[in-house]
Amino acid sequence: MNIKLKFLSYWTPDSILINELERLSNLTNTHFNILMDKYSISPYSIENPSKGKLEERRAIMAANHNLHVNILIETLGFKKALKIGRTEMFKAGYILGCETKKRLNIDNNINETIATAHILYKVLGVKFTIKKEEKQLMLKVKSCALANHYTSQTCEIMSAADEGVLKGLNNKMDMKFLKRITDGSKNCEACINIEY
Repeated sequence: MNIKLKFLSYWTPDSILINELERLSNLTNTHFNILMDKYSISPYSIENPSKGKLEERRAIMAANHNLHVNILIETLGFKKALKIGRTEMFKAGYILGCETKKRLNIDNNINETIATAHILYKVLGVKFTIKKEEKQLMLKVKSCALANHYTSQTCEIMSAADEGVLKGLNNKMDMKFLKRITDGSKNCEACINIEY
């Protein structure tokens, strides 16, 4: 594991977490705006999460995500909104994963990928564990700051961004969420398949 990754794994200053949250928020909002333009949906005014403590900024970002998802569902119907929303958020996540991989200079090493995912999830207030099961890994989210703010529909769409991030960090890994806290589960769970 490289020095930068090792350092951030042990201690990530709030200033870095705030900057990364703002970067993530801008990226996801940009991709939501792509959908709004594509389907001729009038833009809505959203609050910029650039003030306040980290928890407040997460709540503002989540409220913006909820607003975008609700608008898509009202305009296009749930099925179509889910399909196009997940596709676009996967793209946003993939970009974020690729950028982070380059910035932290990581390769397709599984341990480095997981360490980087821990750092990115720290930005969102998410704590998770990984357990190896045969030819796959199981990710279990123990706590999620966004689950207190997201609707079930928003979480289902935004989880595609998580799946995209992992793919961007390591193109040999594919993640699929099986359970979500926002659907009433105690934990979120995702299966991670690895191409060897």
